[in-house]
Amino acid sequence: MKTTVEINDQLLTQVRNLAKTRGTSFRALTEEGLRLVLDQDQQRKTYPRLDLSVGDPNKPNPLKSMTWDEIRKEIYGKYG
Repeated sequence: MKTTVEINDQLLTQVRNLAKTRGTSFRALTEEGLRLVLDQDQQRKTYPRLDLSVGDPNKPNPLKSMTWDEIRKEIYGKYG
């Protein structure tokens, strides 16, 4: 796909010189740069989450046999 982009003259000169040095094209460097920006953006959006699980995952879930009223009383005690 073709598109028109306005680029700072100094930046354009640097990119053309780098492309010539690498033996590649302006287009290839531009696409590489855009991919790097997208990858960095994606990495910022993902972050490790701590596993704050409670209980033993190999044992049955005690809440499965409870009704919503029983669960509410379990959570809130005398205030539920």
